[in-house]
Amino acid sequence: MQKELWNARRALVEEALLRELKKEPPVDQTLSDAMEYSLMAGGKRLRPILLMAAADAVGADGAKFVTTGCAIEMIHTYSLIHDDLPAMDNDDYRRGKLTNHKVYGAGMATLAGDALLTLAFEVMLRQPDATEATRLAVVREMSRAAGMNGMVGGQAIDLESEGKKIPMERLREMHMGKTGALFRAAVRSGAILAGATDQQLAALTKYADAFGLAFQITDDILDVVGDEATIGKPVGSDERNNKSTYVTLLSLEKAQALAKETVEDAVSALASFGPEADFLRGLVQMLIERKK
Repeated sequence: MQKELWNARRALVEEALLRELKKEPPVDQTLSDAMEYSLMAGGKRLRPILLMAAADAVGADGAKFVTTGCAIEMIHTYSLIHDDLPAMDNDDYRRGKLTNHKVYGAGMATLAGDALLTLAFEVMLRQPDATEATRLAVVREMSRAAGMNGMVGGQAIDLESEGKKIPMERLREMHMGKTGALFRAAVRSGAILAGATDQQLAALTKYADAFGLAFQITDDILDVVGDEATIGKPVGSDERNNKSTYVTLLSLEKAQALAKETVEDAVSALASFGPEADFLRGLVQMLIERKK
């Protein structure tokens, strides 16, 4: 059931992404092609799936909110395009394909990321089955998560931390922004769209924070023990870039133990929910077994 629902929701996202991207004819075809190149390059579509699963947990049909799911995937894709740029991580491959700047050049890749970010907010405001106030609440969640005190702030800490050994508290702060903020926004936005109570929103927020931490620890582990062909990008980049990670600051074994403990925290946060939250429970448990 878990895998079937994942595949169905992922297919729903793929179809909706292309539809939202093609809503209007582009002013510049190369820019449009560059946006589509990265947006439709595959990937887990985890953030929109989380958004829909959070709505399910509150008792709604999460599939109704795929439009907002598309928006958060656009923000995520923009961040990947920019993260891969020569001025950032300078990566050649993403999801098994050449990175955007390797195909379209650094300038056009930067613009493609910019365009996806701004399009995302337009898409959020297209969300049917939601009041204007609810849509604006989601825009507030997403803009904060993507901004200076969220994802961009985490990226800034990451840049400033290269070549340095940073304390665990700073590492966690970096990843709560860089990686965790969008997971948090996805879960909270799905809950808000579904009409969650304050208590439900608080519980789902705890889940999302634990999910984001577990995801990042697992990501650090995969950079050490993962298979390049499976994860679609070179392994060992953290060590080459002399980055502090949960593995380098703890050890591989302690990082694996912390990941398991954090997954348990996420599941515990859902104790007040019934079987409607089983998909969320399964999603975080999958992090321990994930290979990419």
